[in-house]
Parts: sequence; C-alpha cells; structure tokens
Amino acid sequence: MVTSLHPREQLAMAQFRHPQAEREIVLGRAVVAYAVQRARRRSIGMVVGVEGLTVRAPRWVAWADIETALRAKEHWICKKLGEQRERAHRQQAARIEWCEGASVPFLGESILIVIEPGLKAPMLRDGHALQAGLPGVAQRTLHLGLPQDASGEKVRDAVLAWMCQQARAHFNVRVQHYAERLQVRVTRITLSSARTRWGSASADGSIRLHWRLVHFSPAIIDYVVAHELAHLHEMNHSPRFWAVVRSVMPEYESVREQLRHIVMPD
Repeated sequence: MVTSLHPREQLAMAQFRHPQAEREIVLGRAVVAYAVQRARRRSIGMVVGVEGLTVRAPRWVAWADIETALRAKEHWICKKLGEQRERAHRQQAARIEWCEGASVPFLGESILIVIEPGLKAPMLRDGHALQAGLPGVAQRTLHLGLPQDASGEKVRDAVLAWMCQQARAHFNVRVQHYAERLQVRVTRITLSSARTRWGSASADGSIRLHWRLVHFSPAIIDYVVAHELAHLHEMNHSPRFWAVVRSVMPEYESVREQLRHIVMPD
C-alpha cells in the first residue's frame, strides 16, 4: 500500500520497482515496489539485489507489520537501492561493443581496437592522442589481424586472447617483485576466471590470479598480488595478515576500497 501523493510529487520521487513486486511503499523520497516471499521463518528479512527489494516474512505476519519493519530500515533500504542502481548504470557504461573503434580498458587506461587485415599477430601501438596529450581519449591502439567484416564474437575472442597473454606476462613480473620483498617461494602462477574471487593462494606456493585484473590499474593488480602472497605467511585475514600486506603496500586500504567498487567490463 502506498501513501497518496500528488502526481507531480510522485514524479519527483525516486522509483524502485522489483519485477515481481506485490506491494509498494513510500520510504523517504522514494516509492519502493517490493517482492514478498512468505516462508517458514521467525522474523522479517530484507534483501536488496539487482532486481530490487525482496521481503521474506513468516506466513502469519500481517502487512502492517511488514510495513513497520520496512520503515524501521528506511535509510538502509534506500541507500542499498541507490547503490544497486548506480552500479547498474556503471555496468551499462562498461559494456563494450566488440567492433573496430571500440574502447577497451587495459592496465587502467583505454585502448582502441583497430582492424588491420594481414597483420600476423596483435600489436599495441601508441596513438596520436598520446602525442597530443588529450585527456580522456584512448592513447593507444590495439591492431588485430582480422578481416574488416569480422564478427563481434571474433573481435572479442582476439582481444581477450591478447589480454590473457598480457595478463600472464604482467602478473609474472609483479609476483616475482613481491615474492622477493616478502621472502616467499611461489611454485606456480595460473590464470583464473572465477566469478567471485580475484585471486587465491595455496600453502604449496601456487598462486591463482583472475586474468581480468589486467583491465585495471597497476596499483590494483599489485594489491591483489601482495594480498595473495601475504597468505603464504598467514593463511587468514587476521591483524597479522594485514600487517604483512601493509609492510609492502602501506596504502593498501585505499586501493582495496577502489577494488570493492570496480565494475567488470563486458
């Protein structure tokens, strides 16, 4: 149930609607249409996801009690809904149209895709923007030896294959650098495409790093490398572990915060 509002007032308010919404409510300056899941549970729970707000409530709880619980969490709900919307906007902006002229993030900068039939291997070249010093413009170009009419899938595969090669080379150098500083022995480095982890470390000295880290700035890559190598000293996230990370990257907290808000290009 939603409080009656003047039409102009409603238009001025933020609108959040779950695709399976059953009810709606005004929370602060937002109209929130939310989904409800009735279940065998003792309390009212709330989840804000990509689709919006979902309320999980016991079957016996009245709608008035659900609305009371929502108003008690008004600030948190609106904050999380806003964050999800902002993330969705950033995700949309990060989408890549796989064709000539597309911009792709590489080591924290943008490179432009150029199709150059006959080229035997992908080649990264400096562009005119670099010489002109134009801010916000792709400064380098990645030339691909593909036909001019290559499909988006072919372009994507060629770029990502090149990215994986660059990731392996860059990671090897940075792992060696931090392994020496931390005095740890790394037995193997492999690339990962895990959905939920940027990296992992095993007690036997093997390190796994997500290849898509190569999209991001060298500082972010260094943080993940230092983080995983620190686990070879401390297989936990205790204060002693973070002290190890800090010993080689004093500014790790600010870089870690950047990584938390990273949106993966697609």
